[in-house]
Amino acid sequence: MRRLTTSLATKLTACLVGSMVLLFGFLGYVNLRLHRQYLEEMVFTSADRISDLIRRSIRYSMLRDEREEVFQIINTVGHQPGISKIRIFNKEGRITFSTDRQELGQFVDKKGEACYACHAQSAPLARLDRPDRMRIYVGRNGERVLGLISPIYNEPDCSNAACHAHTAAGNQVLGVLDADLSLGPVDRSLAARQRQLALFTGLSILAVSLVSVVLIWAMVRKPVRALTEGTQHVAEGDLDYSIEVTSADEIGSLAASFNRMTAELKKARQEILEWTRTLEERVQQKTSELERAYRHLVQAEKMVSLGKLAAVVAHEINNPLAGILTYTKLISRMADKGFNGSHRLTEAKDYLQIIEGESRRCGLIVKNLLTFARQAPLNPQKNDLNAIVERCVLLVSHQLELQSIDLEKILAADLPPLYCDASQVQQALLALLMNAVEALPHGGNLRVATTFDAAHASGRVVIRDDGPGIPEDVLPHIFEPFFTTKEEGKGVGLGLAIAFGIIQQHGGNIEVASTPQKGTTFTVILPEEVRVAMGQKEEAPASGSA
Repeated sequence: MRRLTTSLATKLTACLVGSMVLLFGFLGYVNLRLHRQYLEEMVFTSADRISDLIRRSIRYSMLRDEREEVFQIINTVGHQPGISKIRIFNKEGRITFSTDRQELGQFVDKKGEACYACHAQSAPLARLDRPDRMRIYVGRNGERVLGLISPIYNEPDCSNAACHAHTAAGNQVLGVLDADLSLGPVDRSLAARQRQLALFTGLSILAVSLVSVVLIWAMVRKPVRALTEGTQHVAEGDLDYSIEVTSADEIGSLAASFNRMTAELKKARQEILEWTRTLEERVQQKTSELERAYRHLVQAEKMVSLGKLAAVVAHEINNPLAGILTYTKLISRMADKGFNGSHRLTEAKDYLQIIEGESRRCGLIVKNLLTFARQAPLNPQKNDLNAIVERCVLLVSHQLELQSIDLEKILAADLPPLYCDASQVQQALLALLMNAVEALPHGGNLRVATTFDAAHASGRVVIRDDGPGIPEDVLPHIFEPFFTTKEEGKGVGLGLAIAFGIIQQHGGNIEVASTPQKGTTFTVILPEEVRVAMGQKEEAPASGSA
């Protein structure tokens, strides 16, 4: 129902029917007015003729002063259909002749509706110079009455006749002939005409409305509805839908354009789908190629890393093994010759101590390698980061005194407990501190500070030295395993790599910034809840501190 009331055809029909109602109503009103005027003019003309006929018919009788004859003439004419009353009254208003004998001798009410237009209140009639001698008023029976007054002038025949005593001067109007004609038949004819016209107008409006509705339904609503349904089908993805073109007008042209549009859309969609399938195939092909290349690259990198690791391990272990082999041969020769003398025995013991040191060195290399390759599982607890930093500083304090390094320690007072493995975090921080101490062999300044980042819920440890800094070409490689800039035999390059692995295992990060000849700054970032980074949901153990 709502679609029907809001449709274009309904609105167009309502506008058309409304326009026709207004137009036919206006034309009917004008027609009735013109018909009323025509009938009234006809009645006016008839009344004028009847009045003139009566005046001429009684003129001869009045000249001879034959009153009964005048009355008979007036009475005969006055009883004709459509004539209400005929009377004659003199200039003083006394009725001298009338079809109603009861009025004879009475005076006309000059204040009445029928007389007031020609008289000024009750003054005697002296001259009737009103151009419009007709008036319409409502009679006693409720019907409209047309009154026509015809003045009876003092003509020469009247003043010279033997039976009259009218002088020629001073009496211009002798009396008035008043003929009243009923407008009832005219009004009834107008009413009948009005009913016929209203019926005809209503039937015409109904007929034209029905024809308009049929035409609008056939020429507007059906094509527009077809277009609407077509657009709905296209909006739902049915591009095979087409509209039947039934006319060559604008709507037919619109339907043809719609069909062409859907055909073009269907063609474009097919092309897009084809391109999409082709693109997907190419993407899958390229993805497969990239995956194969990535696997080869990963394998190659593994092999390169394994080769590099083997070379580094072989190089690192080969030197102490060579020393062990050399001193073993020396001891063997000394054993063959015998340990004669105390100095020979002392020398052999020194050689054995060297062999023991080199053996320990090989074990340390293997131990660091195992630590890097297989990190121990975390045992996280709530720990005070400041306490961990304090223990690390205490462990390197002796070395700081030996190298005359000034320590500046700034620990945050509002640092909350962090959920972490205290021993592993201590190992990582100690490795960074030792790296900073080794960068200051001739003394300098070392700054250690802790802060808490509330926005990211993480604790921070900043270790800054004013040493020579790290060269730009070396900086990207400092966390790589077995990468070191130290002299041979003084390090295997696993300290920073192990520290980086520990902090990453806690879900944190190590940031480094270095400027040549100005120093290096390491920033360790640890989350407040390490279990989020580890993906664990276990309950935190009881609080502890390191």
